[in-house]
Amino acid sequence: MALLVRLLPLALALALGPAATLAGPAKSPYQLVLQHSRLRGRQHGPNVCAVQKLIGTNKKYFTNCKQWYQRKICGKSTVISYECCPGYEKVPGEKGCPAALPLSNLYETLGVVGSTTTQLYTDRTEKLRPEMEGPGSFTIFAPSNEAWASLPAEVLDSLVSNVNIELLNALRYHMVNRRVLTDELKHGMALTSMYQNSDIQIHHYPNGIVTVNCARLLKADHHATNGVVHLIDKVISTVTNNIQQIIEIEDTFETLRAAVAASGLNTLLEGDGQFTLLAPTNEAFEKIPAETLNRILGDPEALRDLLNNHILKSAMCAEAIVAGMSVETLEGTTLEVGCSGDMLTINGKAIISNKDILATNGVIHYIDELLIPDSAKTLFELAAESDVSTAVDLFRQAGLGTHLSRNERVTLLAPLNSVFKDGTPNIDARTKNLLLNHLIKEQLASKYLYHGQTLNTLGGKKLRVFVYRNSLCIENSCIAAHDKRGRYGTLFTMDRMLTPPMGTVMDVLKGDNRFSMLVAAIQSAGLTEMLNREGVYTVFAPTNEAFQAMPPGELNKLLVGGGADKNNVVNVNKEPVAEADIMATNGVVYAISSVLQPPAIRPQERGDELADSALEIFKQASAYSRAARTSVKLAPVYQRLLERMKH
Repeated sequence: MALLVRLLPLALALALGPAATLAGPAKSPYQLVLQHSRLRGRQHGPNVCAVQKLIGTNKKYFTNCKQWYQRKICGKSTVISYECCPGYEKVPGEKGCPAALPLSNLYETLGVVGSTTTQLYTDRTEKLRPEMEGPGSFTIFAPSNEAWASLPAEVLDSLVSNVNIELLNALRYHMVNRRVLTDELKHGMALTSMYQNSDIQIHHYPNGIVTVNCARLLKADHHATNGVVHLIDKVISTVTNNIQQIIEIEDTFETLRAAVAASGLNTLLEGDGQFTLLAPTNEAFEKIPAETLNRILGDPEALRDLLNNHILKSAMCAEAIVAGMSVETLEGTTLEVGCSGDMLTINGKAIISNKDILATNGVIHYIDELLIPDSAKTLFELAAESDVSTAVDLFRQAGLGTHLSRNERVTLLAPLNSVFKDGTPNIDARTKNLLLNHLIKEQLASKYLYHGQTLNTLGGKKLRVFVYRNSLCIENSCIAAHDKRGRYGTLFTMDRMLTPPMGTVMDVLKGDNRFSMLVAAIQSAGLTEMLNREGVYTVFAPTNEAFQAMPPGELNKLLVGGGADKNNVVNVNKEPVAEADIMATNGVVYAISSVLQPPAIRPQERGDELADSALEIFKQASAYSRAARTSVKLAPVYQRLLERMKH
């Protein structure tokens, strides 16, 4: 019977609002996390929640699924404990927590939920306890006993030395003149406190963390006859300055203050909204080379991009970070915000020196390192962070560095460092011209490139774009990483040095002594004009050695088509190609070490069947060509050439 009496207040609690149960059409993130904690604790009895506790601390968290399996908070190990869910308590001899907490007034409820210090300070004021015990409907965000104990001694002394003004006002600031449950605590909302109608900032994060002026809500929705109590982990204080005003009064933001004024962002930072400013200190600016800093400060667009990269689109309190998460800046980039113990990290670096400085329009975290976005960098600066430093050094040695650092709209096709593992070319006129052909005359984005597009280089060449199923290539070189778009230039990381086309297929063959016998045969066959025409050909060109190695009668043997081996080496007739991707304006040449032959046929089958056989060889061999997979227009050339050679 006694148990039944103690359970009766639960019925009243259920009637007071949806947060008292887990049922309902739309649960808040906090309620979902609480539900998960209930599920993990249910084997220990009714209304038992699994709680993760940081080892060596008193910090506890209701657990979500990811944290449950990782057993870590901010990279630190946790232990699982089981305790009564908010609003319930144990009964001697009963399993779990079957009884609802006694329903009493706000003052009595403070003691029940573990905020006896708040209860004590309420007693010291003359007016507040009668209000908490009297009629009405209130919400109090009650600091835990540990929160009061962690206040600096001078702050606490100033409160308790003037209980009817300072302490009373501080306590009233923690109160709202109506009942507010967690399902009503929306991200970015402001509640009007009972101290001079000052705002209290609420943030409700997707991971279930709820903050009140960046104090974490520990246990919520403790119902009272005249309101509700939420336990929080800090004593909160009024916020009067916006972000811009804080920048203006803090000495450590002198450089930032000047940068904001020059960029015109002061209007944003003093206006309405809820932002997070990752505010670089003077020290952060001093770490940047003077030349780089002066360039950005003198460039309004780069400066705005730089500052926007330090502003998050919503307020992010430190207590909301319990694991890594991606956040978007006003500049459009993504930052990885995480934590390591008590330290917040940005992109894996512990560069936040002071956190949770509240403003009326958001929160400020001090950082000791600038977060320079790609859009504010030169090509030199982009390359310094990529695996293309060798190529950039070649540009510098060739006296072409100004193209990578000045206000010139270009795209740099920079080969990976691994391309030069066997050494770098000597810097001469030929190398300098080759490097100029790795600079496109406009700032490109790879997502807009299309098959057949031609690109003009600073060296005067036209480069072709080839789009394949799994590759995006410019001539013989393919893009190997996501492009980086800087202030004026874009960096394409390439998988090899470009070979710009030096003429038609016939020009290429004539210019290489290895193909003199093939050239003579082509000229004898009267096919020179065809190989000089505009088109897209893939030519498997036998070298002189290939012709010389042919035994008598070899032309009559049947050959199978070519292919590619497991190492992506192009083979023809199962023999590796001697040299691939010799680019021409109307195709590409592959040097091969054997002569491709059509299948042997009977005399009566000569004619169309010979052409069909040669065509089939080219179809198979060209299937693996990088530069012109869609055309086998040279098959008739080989057909006529082989006929001439046979006779």
